Amino acid sequence: MRNPRAFLRPLAVGAPKPSSDVPFRPSRMIHFFDPSNEKMAAKVPDIAKKVDIILGNLEDAVKTEKKEAARQGLVDIAKATDFGDTQLWTRVNSLDSPWVLDDLITLVTEIGDKLDVIMVPKVEGAQDIHYVDRLLAQLEARASLDRQILVHAILETAEGVANVEEIAAASPRMQGISLGPADLAASRRMKTTRVGGGHPGYIVRQDPTGEDLTVGRTTYQQDLWHYTIARMVDACAMNDILPFYGPFGDIKDVVACEDQFRNAFLLGCVGAWSLHPVQIDIAKKVFSPSPEDVAHAKRVVEAMGDGSGAVMIDGKMEDDASCKQCLVMLDLAKSLAERDPELAAAYDL
Repeated sequence: MRNPRAFLRPLAVGAPKPSSDVPFRPSRMIHFFDPSNEKMAAKVPDIAKKVDIILGNLEDAVKTEKKEAARQGLVDIAKATDFGDTQLWTRVNSLDSPWVLDDLITLVTEIGDKLDVIMVPKVEGAQDIHYVDRLLAQLEARASLDRQILVHAILETAEGVANVEEIAAASPRMQGISLGPADLAASRRMKTTRVGGGHPGYIVRQDPTGEDLTVGRTTYQQDLWHYTIARMVDACAMNDILPFYGPFGDIKDVVACEDQFRNAFLLGCVGAWSLHPVQIDIAKKVFSPSPEDVAHAKRVVEAMGDGSGAVMIDGKMEDDASCKQCLVMLDLAKSLAERDPELAAAYDL
């Protein structure tokens, strides 16, 4: 067991000191692009202006023969682009792949000063984070970086879910965790081929109203991912890191995408992945509190004064717990308003 006082010491001589807090910046969407795709890469400077996080993907969506081109493409794009306030992330290849070591060495030593977060797929336990943590410290020292690159884990195996609490607490380098529903479904032997979202066969049914068991039996589709998202959110919250919903694969079904994103937002996620430009505006809408909710939160906080006791507002009791909920809402609204002039005007903060 590591000495708790050593937890915030660099893991390599000359590496930057780990941060004691995860810096919270607007993170409503992590927009993926393939750096080996020239048409997609050409759009990065414009798309970067519209998103909170842009991520150069080196893993699943990149063909084997394009792995090296994607890695070099991300280096070239990062060097040539001013990302402004937009965070630059990458998803490296899995730790059991033949590409991940070169991914980390190349990216940290060549564009480490531009990278905010490295997303690690298929994390199954604290040991995976410990390996990446030490290696990144060595590479940061080699590159003479003055700030630490953070790590984001993807939860996409049954073992990872079982160990999510220890993953979240594995390192001060941890930034957050995303749900990876497709690989997780395969790992669990779930009988769905969808990438995120619900399934029409996963239902509850009303009880019969008479002897005919086929009459009045209304069904309601359930959320396959409710348990996992909730557990992931708890693990992140207890360790002061950020939970994200992952991909929604049916690009055309913008209605279901918005529903899934909203479910995740209400459960505590700060953002979701966007795989296509159409999903950017959905994530921006869903993961930004409504002006009505922000106005209500302001009223409650103003009425509560020091946050103790209870008040009645519009016939509803608001107490110290309500005030804490409203402060969470206002903190998010203020951080988003600093980046988005339209939200600043709508929130009147």
